[in-house]
Amino acid sequence: MPTTTRAPATRQAPPVLDLDARLALTGAAMTARLDEAAVEFEVNTAHLPGAGQVPHITEAPLPAPAASPSPYRTPVADLLHRARVRIETAGWCRDAVRDEAGAVCPIQAIRLESRGDRDAAHDACVALLDAIQDQFPAAETIPSWNAQQRTAAPVLAAFDRATRHAHTHNK
Repeated sequence: MPTTTRAPATRQAPPVLDLDARLALTGAAMTARLDEAAVEFEVNTAHLPGAGQVPHITEAPLPAPAASPSPYRTPVADLLHRARVRIETAGWCRDAVRDEAGAVCPIQAIRLESRGDRDAAHDACVALLDAIQDQFPAAETIPSWNAQQRTAAPVLAAFDRATRHAHTHNK
């Protein structure tokens, strides 16, 4: 009986896609998913009166303090001044980074006013902690000290001391 042999099937390697092609494929897949989600939303809310398009959900921005020229020209002093103004205008909170009314803690005020500049925020936090520890040597951190305060007055005073120090030392 004669035997026949077949050549083994060769598997074709998948085509190698460059970054642009992979991004285009991913973009097309995401667009298809978003279109399906939009249709599903319309079907699920068609019976609701006043149901419109897919709502755009964003986090409500915190109100920016009124623009007033800073009397300080050094970066850390200027940042501390803006953070103090933010606490005055948005409100002060002590048990959270921010509360539902938009009030902020000292570190959050500094972070918001630093506009993403982590080095500046770090320098301002160090300056604020130094000013706090000058008056309250037992304070270990800004949040622990902030949580012990009953009003915003000591917090604003600490910002004032830190700002003056940063200004006079050209920080």
